[in-house]
Amino acid sequence: ESDTASEISFQFNKHKKTPSIGSHSSDMASVSSVSGSVLSVYSGDFGSVDAQGTVEFALDYDEKNREFQVHVSQCKDLAVVDEKKGRSDPYVKTYLLPDKARMGKRKTSVKKRTVNPIYNEVLRYKIEKMVLLIQKLNLSVWHNDPLGRNSFLGEIEVDLASWDWSNRQLNWYPLKPRSLSAVNGVDHRGVMNLSIKYVPPGSLGKMCPKNPPSGEVHIWVKDVKDLLQLRPSGVDSFVKCYVLPDTSKKSYQKTRVIKRDTNPVFNHTIVYDGFHTEDLKDACVELTVWDHEKLTNHFLGGIRLGLGTGLSYGISVDWMDSTQEEVAFWQEMMSAANEWIEGLLPLRSL
Repeated sequence: ESDTASEISFQFNKHKKTPSIGSHSSDMASVSSVSGSVLSVYSGDFGSVDAQGTVEFALDYDEKNREFQVHVSQCKDLAVVDEKKGRSDPYVKTYLLPDKARMGKRKTSVKKRTVNPIYNEVLRYKIEKMVLLIQKLNLSVWHNDPLGRNSFLGEIEVDLASWDWSNRQLNWYPLKPRSLSAVNGVDHRGVMNLSIKYVPPGSLGKMCPKNPPSGEVHIWVKDVKDLLQLRPSGVDSFVKCYVLPDTSKKSYQKTRVIKRDTNPVFNHTIVYDGFHTEDLKDACVELTVWDHEKLTNHFLGGIRLGLGTGLSYGISVDWMDSTQEEVAFWQEMMSAANEWIEGLLPLRSL
């Protein structure tokens, strides 16, 4: 059924969440967990104030250093977030889309108590011009709240393929409200075709040589369709897998890299044992798809399979945020022991 397979053992409990001594895998790698670390460009508070004002900036590409430069000059007439104190503490944040991973974010310093901040800062991206021309620049302004959620003040999006690169002058642009689709995070990143199965401990009978002493979760990553194409040559993709709340390096699994294909076929099976039935309501399988490059990998999208309760062993966690489709998929697996459950789930920002 699959060209590669890997297994890893887990010992879940409420106090100590570390893999058992017998952990083994054919695909282990020494990288740290990305659990909960991938930030969406859309994170924040959108409903508190209406977008208003303008931003002054210029764009340039340094051919010699292969560097994209965003010259952020200033903003005028921004919305007031704290009406009682009549203040906003604004900063400017940029992303290159469709790359919305943490590595794609740049931001200016925070200017306190002003709706007319002056920055005069340059935000830099090391990127090939050919790659840059298939991206969009998302430039947004935010109020910085050190004790809560930052508030969205407005944005502008620039299609870099149609940008006039001879224009290096500073120009003013009106800040726009976030679109409804953006607020809801509706951006197509592709879909993952996979099957999952839960084998309860001892459920295969005493005569079965493969009868697991503890429960097993089987994850069969079949293929992904319609991935974001970051380069003209395509995308070199692979899938990472973690079982949360275990965030140790031994929790990490990955597929091989499929090159130059926006519809990669992985056909990769992972088996996690050490699962007791009661662990299924507190655990979450995180599958993320990445574009592989020599210097850094780019996040393309992911899914989280769990109950989406926001809690794990009674502790509030941000990664227990499964969508309705992901929750339904996990619940079907829980209710159909020893059966493969097949699904086609949309990738999303995590």
